[in-house]
Amino acid sequence: MATNPFVFDVTDVLGGDGTAETVTQTGPSPSRIGPEMIAIPEGREVTVEATLIPLGSGVMVDATATATLEGQCVRCLKELTPTESVRISEVFAAADDFVTGDEETEDDRGSGDEIRRVVDNAVDLEQAFVDEAGLNWPFNPTCQPECEGDTDVPAPDAVEGEENNLVDPRWAGLEKFL
Repeated sequence: MATNPFVFDVTDVLGGDGTAETVTQTGPSPSRIGPEMIAIPEGREVTVEATLIPLGSGVMVDATATATLEGQCVRCLKELTPTESVRISEVFAAADDFVTGDEETEDDRGSGDEIRRVVDNAVDLEQAFVDEAGLNWPFNPTCQPECEGDTDVPAPDAVEGEENNLVDPRWAGLEKFL
């Protein structure tokens, strides 16, 4: 059975002497992580390096996930497979009284300010990485430094070439419907 690289056992950190612990785990991604055009596909190997820092009845996790992404250039539709990393820093509560403050109101629920929980002496970083990848990886990825070959590929703003009545190669297959 494959292990989830995003789930870390924090038993030793919570019950230990207050020393931080660094752990590296590698395994298949349990889900697709990233925006629509480029992401870590489900099942792709991911390496997660996490520093687990005890905070009394909680744990702070600084972690970096590294994987080869899979996607397409939005200009030329070439397959893209860059290796990228994304970093998170999250606090997890192991006890109900870990953080106290004003009583949570109905408006506060789902605001994103909730502290994640330690469940069965483990922290699951997957959702934190999903959120961070969605914020940091491009929604419209392109070849780097630029697309090769066909010079008629439109620029990202989709105006280059229009004055010459050139058909955007991404739409060429639709001409038969006109």
